[in-house]
Order: sequence, then C-alpha cells, then structure tokens
Amino acid sequence: MTDYVSTTPGLFPLPDWAKDDLSDLKGHQKHDLISGDEGEEITAAYEQARADVLEVQREADLDRVVEGQLRWDDMLAHPLAVHDAVETRGIVRYYDNNNFYREPVVTGDLEFDGDVAAELETVSELIDDDDDLQAVLPGPYSLFDLATDEHYGDDEEFLAAVGDFLAGELEAFPDHETLFLLEPSLVTDSPAEGLDELASEAIDTVAAATDADVVVQSYWGALEEKVHAHLLDADIDAVGYDFVSNQEDNLYNINEYGTADDISLGLVDGQNTLVEDPEAVRDRTDWVFDQLPVAEFDTVYLTTNTETFYLPYNKFEEKLAVLAEAASLAEVTPA
Repeated sequence: MTDYVSTTPGLFPLPDWAKDDLSDLKGHQKHDLISGDEGEEITAAYEQARADVLEVQREADLDRVVEGQLRWDDMLAHPLAVHDAVETRGIVRYYDNNNFYREPVVTGDLEFDGDVAAELETVSELIDDDDDLQAVLPGPYSLFDLATDEHYGDDEEFLAAVGDFLAGELEAFPDHETLFLLEPSLVTDSPAEGLDELASEAIDTVAAATDADVVVQSYWGALEEKVHAHLLDADIDAVGYDFVSNQEDNLYNINEYGTADDISLGLVDGQNTLVEDPEAVRDRTDWVFDQLPVAEFDTVYLTTNTETFYLPYNKFEEKLAVLAEAASLAEVTPA
C-alpha cells in the first residue's frame, strides 16, 4: 500500500512579528552580524520564530516537520555564507526573482562547520518523535552553482568538495526520517556534458551520509533528459517533480527513463498566494498517476513545488493545511 506523506521543502517565511523585530535588531547590530555574532536578542527571536513555525506545522498535521531555515537570509547559499573559509561579497539575484543573496566566494578548504546541524538539533529537542523530522539541505550542484570558487581551481574538484562538505555536515545531524536535497539549479542552470554525471555522483556522496530517506527536489521547471537519467544513478529514494511549472516534460522524463521507488509531487504552488483546495490537490495527484504506465510507489510525498519563503505568512499557514488534508484524502481513496 502506498504511503502518502505531506511535507514541504522548508525555507519558510518569517512570522509577521519576527520580520519587524529582527529587522530592527539587525539594524542595530550590523557590526555583530558582519563578524558572525548574532547576539542574544537576535538568537532569542529566531528561537521563538522556530518554535512558532514548528507549532504551525503541528497544527496543520503535516507528516514531516522541518526546522524552517528562518536564519537562511542567503537562501540556499546559507551553508557556505556562514562558513569560515568563505567570503561574502556582492549582492546577487537569487535565480530569476526579486530575492537576493550575498555571493559566497570560497577561499579555503570547506571543512566541517556544524551550523545547520545545530539548527536541526534545536527542533529535534522540541518534538516527541524523530520519525517526524525532516532535514533540508541545498543539493551539492545548486550550492556549487550559487557559489564562486577561488580555491579549488576547477569545476570538477569544486563540485566534489561541495558534496564532501555537505556529507560531513549531514553526518552531524540528529536522527531524521527524511532528507530533502533542494536542487533548482539542475533545472535553471543545467550542468554541462560531463558535469551532469559528476553532479549525480556528488548527490550520491551526500545521500550516503544519512540513513534517512533522501528526496532530491528539483523545481522551477523540469530536468533535462540526460540530467534526469544521471540523477537516477544516485542512491536516492525519490525524485521531486515540479508539476506546477511544467507537467509535460516531467511526465516525459518519468515515462521515458523511469524514476525512483518513491516520488515527490510538487502540486501546491509555493509562490502564488492563491490557496488550493485539498480535493483539487488530490485530483491532481490522480491525474499524474493516470499519465504513468506504472504508478506504484512505496511513498508519495505531497509538497509545494518550491520553497514557501515568498508567501505571506497567513497564506503559508493555509497551504500547509491543504497539503496535510490532501495527503489524508489520498490515504482514504488511494490512486
């Protein structure tokens, strides 16, 4: 029997109160932030905001809960932006939207840091069952794509180093049931010939560092055929497909090349404020499976197609509830 799991790719919007409070606090503590010391007040505000988004996920009855990545001002570039061997320089547009991040320039060896593990540990201490915990990391190719290398010397070595770095960070994580590796760059800046295979190898390196189920979530379109085929060579449990942005090409990839034993369906729009109906999401799930010659999966993850950072907080809350109810409907009337 298929298990339907409601979850998200993380990267949540800040609660409304936290946006105002943190903006004021950061304005007064710019020097501390540049030096890497957030200060007690900022740390306390993030702790409260983290508790708030955890409560929202619990109230929505999501099957997997995430830390929320509320401190990730640099979005997916965050694990490098806070690293001692990285200099943050100019402001860069984050993919093709109105968000920006500080360019992380790698100037030394990417040794263990532990920042993301510490974040996840705080959530692990707040929940009763680690089986509900989902970790979130940028995929190695996307982190490689967002960064600039001034140390390793060539793309192949740099990509491998990023994969090794993420694997080392992951090994320090508390017990977690699922890992979402977010890989939008596999779609938006598809790896060139040769690098596509190395991207899959880097993903495999990261996946090998955890006993959790690993989902590689791509979004903002569909993977190129060769990239999709190489991705399936990695030892992962599921590929995530953005069925909001591109239905036809994602279906083609699955039908032409197959997919993993599990699948993640991005069926709720993570950027649009229109709130979907749970029954409509359930119908979309049926529609996807109706297009596949074989639609038998051990686990089906129902999620937003992108991170939800872009949403107003009240819409974000509503979309979590939609995902949870849609998964419950799918369990009652399986495809």
